[in-house]
Amino acid sequence: MTNTDNLSTTRIAKIQQRLAALEPISCQIFDDSADHAGHAGAASGAGHFRVNISSQKFNGLKLIERHRLVYDAVGDLMQTDIHALVINALATS
Repeated sequence: MTNTDNLSTTRIAKIQQRLAALEPISCQIFDDSADHAGHAGAASGAGHFRVNISSQKFNGLKLIERHRLVYDAVGDLMQTDIHALVINALATS
């Protein structure tokens, strides 16, 4: 495993740990950083991630409210490990 692979695995684990607070029914996290190599935002070293998450905590919430819960859960990772986050947050109703 390369250092890049280790970093990706570590970041995904951090994100998954934070998202556990939302008690997800399902949660998939993808590191899309390689697709953005050379991008100005990638120069900071932070990654590009995609999250597919479903949770009962999203039931009855508007899309923007579901996204806010995800951003709140990952919190400070947006300053250190995550440059961009694509969110697909689904209610389970």
